[in-house]
Amino acid sequence: MEGYFTWQTLITYSGATLATTLLTQFLKDVKPFKLLHTRLLSYLIALTVIVLSTLALRGFEWRELAMAVINAVVVALASNGAFEAVKN
Repeated sequence: MEGYFTWQTLITYSGATLATTLLTQFLKDVKPFKLLHTRLLSYLIALTVIVLSTLALRGFEWRELAMAVINAVVVALASNGAFEAVKN
């Protein structure tokens, strides 16, 4: 593997969850993102990761948007739960 993340890694459930967890924790204290609740921030990051990785690997059709919205909820909830488990 040439890097820590690849598009193939990010499109998987575990890759998207890890990327969402890391980016949320990195960005949640940055000034413009402090205004957002952490759960909303993690959802927006998960949605962005899913959409961008889908675009990069196979293109994006509008009908996939509904699945991306739902999958982002799953990834964001897993990301938040994983962080809480590590924190506790």
